[in-house]
Amino acid sequence: MIIISSCLLGLNTKYNGKSNFNEKFLKLLKDKIAIPFCPEQAGGLSTPRSPAEIQGGDGFDVLMGKARVITKDGEDVTEKYIKGAEEALKLARIYGIEKAVLKSKSPSCGCGKIYDGTFSNKLVNGVGVTTALFLKNGIEVICSDEFLNK
Repeated sequence: MIIISSCLLGLNTKYNGKSNFNEKFLKLLKDKIAIPFCPEQAGGLSTPRSPAEIQGGDGFDVLMGKARVITKDGEDVTEKYIKGAEEALKLARIYGIEKAVLKSKSPSCGCGKIYDGTFSNKLVNGVGVTTALFLKNGIEVICSDEFLNK
């Protein structure tokens, strides 16, 4: 059993009201039970919503209070991202999940690379808030880009 970013399975939970659907993610469902989950929605954000990026670090820094998640409009949505990550962790614990497939580059689900906080499409090394919380709690995270390149 795994948790998967719901946008990867075709649910329109992405910030712009669309999805990141790819047929390869549906193949996961043949071998495993996959629980789709969107931390941004669970944290109280609407869909669609203004795009957001982490400023001042990555998801680990957000959890330590050293970085913030800010929308392109300048709204601080840090607490909503933290709440969404906590809800994702709660779900993982309820089901005993030890692995997640999460959307690359996202300020919530990103792993390996995330946007740099300037809204200029520049990537930096780092992870999103949910990924950081999962990793801190021993849940393996597989990035969607990594999964597609297998």
